Amino acid sequence: MDTATEDKEGCYYNQTVKFFYEESGKNISNVWRPRDYVIVTMGMAVCFVVIFSNLLVIAAILKNRRFHFPIYYLLGNLALADLFSGVSYLHLMFHTGPWTIKLSKYQWFVRQGLIDTSLTASVLNLLAVAMERHQTIFNKQLRSKMSTRRVFVIMIFIWLLAIIMGLVPTMGWHCLCDLPNCSTMAPLYSRSYLVFWAMLNLITFSIMVAVYTRIFVYVRHKSKQMSQHTSRVRYKETVFNLMKTVSMILGLFVLCWTPGLVVLLLDGVGCERCQVLRFEKYFLVLAECNSFVNPIIYCFRDTDMRRTFKEILCCLCKGTKNHSGMSEVHFTSLDHERSRSAETANQKTNKTLLDRNGSQDLTPSSDKWN
Repeated sequence: MDTATEDKEGCYYNQTVKFFYEESGKNISNVWRPRDYVIVTMGMAVCFVVIFSNLLVIAAILKNRRFHFPIYYLLGNLALADLFSGVSYLHLMFHTGPWTIKLSKYQWFVRQGLIDTSLTASVLNLLAVAMERHQTIFNKQLRSKMSTRRVFVIMIFIWLLAIIMGLVPTMGWHCLCDLPNCSTMAPLYSRSYLVFWAMLNLITFSIMVAVYTRIFVYVRHKSKQMSQHTSRVRYKETVFNLMKTVSMILGLFVLCWTPGLVVLLLDGVGCERCQVLRFEKYFLVLAECNSFVNPIIYCFRDTDMRRTFKEILCCLCKGTKNHSGMSEVHFTSLDHERSRSAETANQKTNKTLLDRNGSQDLTPSSDKWN
């Protein structure tokens, strides 16, 4: 793609990225404008928030055994996709504006492929969550009986398919040999690929909305039947609240990504009056913001998740304080060490006495969604 061989007839393998941008009508500034600085600064700030917040979600799911169930594994995989999205956008921030014209075609395809992969992974994870909820609720279960091995096979399949979708343009579905068919928003992409990609995602969104609508109708119907049975009240509330949470995640995802996909679709069909470049940056920022709203939803909706977040953040703060006080720990006196040893021995003795008296751990273990 970036070789020194001569171009074939009708192909432009040796042309620069700048050449394709000029041909498609998407101008690149050679100098940094105030607008470019604002976009890159805000973009980087959002990326760091996305990366930190989704790392927090993944750490919470790994730390708390109450989240070791299929639905949480899939939500954790969604957080991993959002984390990958944050990394992809951070990479984009370092390769945008005047930096774009310095990219080779291979680097440009890598930049776009990372974003395509992250979106595909998010969509497939949401689809998997919808199917898991559908199967679980229609089988009248609170948690799926799907094995952990099967869940991880699904997660691996999601990432393999996402990576393939990100590589499709690089493998040949581009416009290097079809210059009139080049996109305006993504000048090295073929318009036909943009139509395919946007339609595929919009259809997937429609399927997920239909699945969740069917689930809500079913849950609402069953909740009326359960209202007379107080023993099923907790089950009803837990299912309904969990459905609210995953539906909020889906709703915000569709809200954030649909405008961008519609603009891509309009660019793909060659709508010259639509002025897609006028809205491109705003819709890109809107799509990027979606990657950090999920942790916010978890905080407001799941008390266990919120509690685990606080524990992790407290551990990080304590770790920082302990690290700053390392010199004090290393230079303690002998009398202090003896007192610590005596305190440890007393704790062990007290624990043995409690065990003999048959004490039990009364820590609650119920899953509760607000």
